[in-house]
Parts: sequence; structure tokens; C-alpha cells
Amino acid sequence: MNFLIGIFSILIFQPLHSSEKAWKVAAEGNKIIFIRHSLAPGGGDPPGFKLKDCKTQRNLNEAGINQSRAIGRLFKKNNIPIDQVLSSQWCRCKDTAKYAFKDYKEFPALNSTFQAAFAKNQTKQLKQLKKFVNNWSGEGGNLVFVTHYSIITAITNAVPSSGEIVITDKKFNVLNTIVTD
Repeated sequence: MNFLIGIFSILIFQPLHSSEKAWKVAAEGNKIIFIRHSLAPGGGDPPGFKLKDCKTQRNLNEAGINQSRAIGRLFKKNNIPIDQVLSSQWCRCKDTAKYAFKDYKEFPALNSTFQAAFAKNQTKQLKQLKKFVNNWSGEGGNLVFVTHYSIITAITNAVPSSGEIVITDKKFNVLNTIVTD
């Protein structure tokens, strides 16, 4: 019986422990923090997609908006220092950044490369992203990228769910991840 209680305790408390460890890593600063955009129903983008017209894109639903706000609260609760927040130009990423952090800047290197029309840009975007990070001084804060799984996976090999946080060093080695609700 004690064995079962021990196993149950590990299963219950492991995610909490992992999350606490991840937040401690982020609190150190000088990390690259990738956030996959929050919940946006569907996959890819609908036909007729236009970058500057959110009505033609997949957008955050109410759960995605709430998830974004929760991400912002988690950063504040855990005293995570932020140097800057950069976002893909896709509306679901900009909205995630807006609801989580309020202030952000668009960074085209974070744009999705999921669909065929954009896949051809991936090599160029990853090169721009690596150059940007290489030139980033850090100065104690973290660099936050709000982007798509296609970019996060291409540069880190992590496969994040919606709203998941992937913490890396400047060489894009994954240090930890945090799943958000």
C-alpha cells in the first residue's frame, strides 16, 4: 500500500515540481523563452488568409484569451524578468502577446512556416532568428518569443502544445518546458 501511495504522490506532484524548477530557470534571466500561441481552434490557416486581416485567420477563442492572461499572471507571480517580447505577425500570436504582456513588437522571423506558402521562408527566418539571438545582450532579462509550433520545433526540436512555454539557452538547448492551461 505504501508503494502505491508513493507512486501516486510522484505522479501528482511531479508536474508541480517540474513547473517550479522551470520557473526558477526562467527567473535567472538571460534565457530565450518561446511561447506557442494560446488556444486557437483549427489547424493552419483558412483559405483566403491575409496577414493584415485577422478576420481571415485562426484566432484565439475565449479559452485562448484566458490562457494568455494566465501566462502573463504566471510570469508576474514567478518574478520572471523580461528584456523584450517579440511576436509573430499572425493575429493569434499578437493577441497572445497582448493579453499576456501588453507590450510587444512584431518580428517576422517568428512567422509561421506551417503551410506550403510560407514553408519556403523557414531557412531564412531561422537564420534571422539565430542572428538576432546571437546579437542579443540579455542584460539580465529574458527574451520572449511568441510564435508557432513550426518555428519552435524547427529550432529546438520541442513540440509544444498551445500556450506551452519552452525555455532555452542562447544556443537553443531546451532547459525546461511549462504546460499552461
